[in-house]
Formats: sequence, C-alpha cells, structure tokens
Amino acid sequence: MCNMGLADRIIRVVIGLVLLAGAFLTVHWWLGIFGVIVLSTAVFSFCLLYKVLGIDTGCQKNRGE
Repeated sequence: MCNMGLADRIIRVVIGLVLLAGAFLTVHWWLGIFGVIVLSTAVFSFCLLYKVLGIDTGCQKNRGE
C-alpha cells in the first residue's frame, strides 16, 4: 500500500528532521511528535490523510508499474 511519490517522501524526511531538531533544540517538545509522524509517513510511503482525500502523488511511477 503506497500513495506517496519519491519527491513527496524526500520533502517529508527533510521536514521531519527539521521538526525533530526543533524539538531537541527548543522547549517545544511537541514538535518531536509531529516530526516522528511526518518521518513515519515517509518511511512507509503511506499517508492516511492522502487516502481519505483520494490523493496519490505518483507511487506507481516510482516502482516502475
């Protein structure tokens, strides 16, 4: 099950790492929660919100299908 393309995944990894860094460098610990969520969607190539909204950013193209 996949609904995220490569570009979307790369963007999410960058944003997730920035959020995690913000959580460790500031007193805003809740940024870490969002960072983990964003990173996990990138790792699994699946976003539940995309599924609900019917969005697919090109996962099939990246797998050669």
